[in-house]
Amino acid sequence: MGDLITGIIMGIVEGLTEFLPVSSTGHMILTAHLLNFEGDVAKTFEVVVQLGAVLAVLVLYWNRYMTILKDMLRFRFNEPNKLNAIHMVIAMIPAGVIGISLHGLIKEHLFGPMTVIYALIAGGILMIVAERTKRTVTAEETNDITYKQAFGIGMFQCLALWPGFSRSGSTISGGLLLGTSQKAAADFTFMISVPVMLGATSIDLYKSREFLTAGDMPLFLIGLAASFIVAMIAVVTFLNLIKKLKLMWFAIYRFVLAAVFYLFMM
Repeated sequence: MGDLITGIIMGIVEGLTEFLPVSSTGHMILTAHLLNFEGDVAKTFEVVVQLGAVLAVLVLYWNRYMTILKDMLRFRFNEPNKLNAIHMVIAMIPAGVIGISLHGLIKEHLFGPMTVIYALIAGGILMIVAERTKRTVTAEETNDITYKQAFGIGMFQCLALWPGFSRSGSTISGGLLLGTSQKAAADFTFMISVPVMLGATSIDLYKSREFLTAGDMPLFLIGLAASFIVAMIAVVTFLNLIKKLKLMWFAIYRFVLAAVFYLFMM
């Protein structure tokens, strides 16, 4: 029963934080440290619950993905003011190449409580800089995003390979610096998160396949279910919040969280 409660807690943490600019991986590492839920099974569990959050976005954005897929099959890539598969692909390339190339080094050196604390602070500073930098908004909606902006956002997404930096935090900040509105950057972040996270979780699950035992399936399934349900709610809520809430507040939260965990670990 204790493991199942841990699974629920971890699933809720993942679902709540995956698409907020506060770093779900960082929260998962720090929460697991608090719950003393560590080791190979715990690392595999963290990958499984991420899949729950991915499925939530896939369900919520299903119609948009199907539209992009249909346009791709019909070779419709040049329609003005319309997000297409090329935007998605060029935004995924940078993090995909670096993530695959440095996967082992990232897992070995960056997945720890102290490195997460540093990343929370660094990511918060980037968000403040992005929000306060004067810029001309050229993309109010996702359909206004250019290929150049999509690739630039993909470059900023590479920062999320450092656990604690946050995928949504880095890409939204990048979008703001490159001339998109906050809402357009957030929407595009959610859109590209599914293929990126599916690729990352597939690699991690394959490498952790020996730890996927039948005895641990209840733990994995309850964590995945909790993550899926909470992520569904969180995505809808975040899209509404992003219209009103400044990134500054998320940055302050990150600084406070980093300070609390640093003091706790002293």
